[in-house]
Amino acid sequence: MNDYIAPDNLLNGKTILITGAGDGIGKQAAITYASHGATCILLGKTVSKLEAVYDEIVAAGAPEPAIVPLDLNGATPKHYQDMANTIGDQFGQLDGILFNAGKLGHLSPFVQIPVDEWQQVMQVNVNSSVYMLQPLLPLLLKSAAASVIFTSSSVGRKGRAFWGTYSVSKFATEGLMQVLADEYKNKPLRFNCINPGATRTAMRAKAFPAENAETLKTPADIMPLYLYLMGEDSKDVNGESFDCQPK
Repeated sequence: MNDYIAPDNLLNGKTILITGAGDGIGKQAAITYASHGATCILLGKTVSKLEAVYDEIVAAGAPEPAIVPLDLNGATPKHYQDMANTIGDQFGQLDGILFNAGKLGHLSPFVQIPVDEWQQVMQVNVNSSVYMLQPLLPLLLKSAAASVIFTSSSVGRKGRAFWGTYSVSKFATEGLMQVLADEYKNKPLRFNCINPGATRTAMRAKAFPAENAETLKTPADIMPLYLYLMGEDSKDVNGESFDCQPK
């Protein structure tokens, strides 16, 4: 799957929501999905970044995207219900979601984790996915073969010292994906996780400030797996966790 070569029309006619679409992997995924025919809904907290992605997609001649400015840390279930109503009115259905937005927090001993930071990381990395998915599920079920991709991490499969907050949030993400995959296994809706691995992003730089970013793969380098899991070729793949950079 990491060498998957997607046909140019892989996502023609599909509407896909990408969270954290203003930067890094989310930005690249939106541009990549749009270049393969998708109408992308760009969700993020910084309007200027979303507008820049919008402009790049339109300049490339891809389908015009939509912009949803939303701060996941402060959003409530009502915000997500209102968003679902708007998406339903404008597009009728939803064919895919990439949950890419995430918050790292600070790497620290468990005993020193601030309560407010724990709550913020869980809100962005876990709670927002739950609150967003609940009103969007009816729109996903209108699709012939919808795909939901969660963003995981190696520390969400094996805990690592000093990564407590982020690590636990990713264990929860893996668990959420598995529950949903089993619950909807007889529906035309699939749920999977992607662990991007060491990728040249701002979050990676924050976690590993001394690392030479030039040695890392770029978001564009890891897009084959993101295309595979969002397209029809993976319609029978459900409940799996994938690595973009398997060791």
